[in-house]
Amino acid sequence: MKISLKQTSVYTTVNLPSSKSESNRVLIIRALAQSNLDVSNLSEAEDTKVLEKILNNIADSYEINVGHAGTAMRFLTAYLSMQGKREFLLSGSKRMEQRPIKILVEALNKIGADILCQKKEGFPPLLIKGQKLKGGHLSIDSSVSSQYISALLLIAPILENGLELELKENIVSSPYLKMTIDLMRYFNVIVKVKETEFRIEKQRYTFKKINIESDWSAASYWYEIAALSSSCNIQLNGLVKNSRQGDAVLSKIFESFGVLSIWNKKGLQLVKNKDFRFDKEMVLTIDLTNTPDLTQTLVCTCVGIGLKFRFTGLSTLVIKETNRLEALKNELIKFEVELISRNNSELELIDEYKLNVPNDVIKTYKDHRMAMAFAPLCLKIKGLEVDDLEVVKKSYPNYWKDVSCFVEMENVAL
Repeated sequence: MKISLKQTSVYTTVNLPSSKSESNRVLIIRALAQSNLDVSNLSEAEDTKVLEKILNNIADSYEINVGHAGTAMRFLTAYLSMQGKREFLLSGSKRMEQRPIKILVEALNKIGADILCQKKEGFPPLLIKGQKLKGGHLSIDSSVSSQYISALLLIAPILENGLELELKENIVSSPYLKMTIDLMRYFNVIVKVKETEFRIEKQRYTFKKINIESDWSAASYWYEIAALSSSCNIQLNGLVKNSRQGDAVLSKIFESFGVLSIWNKKGLQLVKNKDFRFDKEMVLTIDLTNTPDLTQTLVCTCVGIGLKFRFTGLSTLVIKETNRLEALKNELIKFEVELISRNNSELELIDEYKLNVPNDVIKTYKDHRMAMAFAPLCLKIKGLEVDDLEVVKKSYPNYWKDVSCFVEMENVAL
């Protein structure tokens, strides 16, 4: 679908979507607490809707398909494994069958679960026979996905002997673990943390009212838009300053792009720093181990501005909705911009380059973040076409409607 630019200045107010990361954790906790209380401002993202529907219909389910929802796959693997005297076949999309889950399956089986990989060892689909899990002590590799650890932490209070969880290797996406623990504590669960060890004794969740924050990951695209615009005044409603979300570091990172964040009662306002000047010789270097979901946004922002960069800590990107390192390389070469990747964990662009009109349609690879990160590049070039606009429903269903203040899509009903 062709994306045409209306204007390079962006003046708008945006009601950001709710955090799906927070929403998904709260849904699992509500199910574990056996509560029927509503959750205020629950995410409308496709991933959250999938998880909520599954949990609401679990009593009548055997075959459960999560589609592309990676968080749902990991969290449900743990949750279903403790549904005693029940059997489930947990599956997903073709891409989901390529995303590893061996570490989580082995950890759960060690504490009494009965989970078998049905096709390829270490990958979905999974045959899960519900058991009364005993818990106890576990060591787990924390260098692959924080969702494995969050899945175990969330069920820990319900286990017969609680859980002592020891993390091995470098921890990736640690803010998501902090979010999990913060939410567990909000619902009155005691979590003892000592360096890389977590201890949760057997106890009960006390479910109560909660208002889900707006999504900082969704805000990242507006930071990119602000940076690439000729001028801007963008009000982002619903963001929380002292947020549980790791991506809140955006406000600090984008000072390097001349974007200022001004807090007010409804959220924050993005404006240009009029005194800011880019140093085109600078190489922006950031370790994204804790915030890998910002990678596509930051890469596209740098490319749009013409800024050199080196991003590290990207090892988790190869097992996301697509291999995001390869996807970025494949699509940016269409602009005659060549990224260099190293060790499946680094991306860099440190030579002189110029952003050209793409010579082909931009593919999204069924990855919502590819569509939303690439679209703002139309502020810098003429002629941009994205192959799948619907993919944004995974996390930000109103994205195209919201950006229609400065772009238009051919024959698209907003």
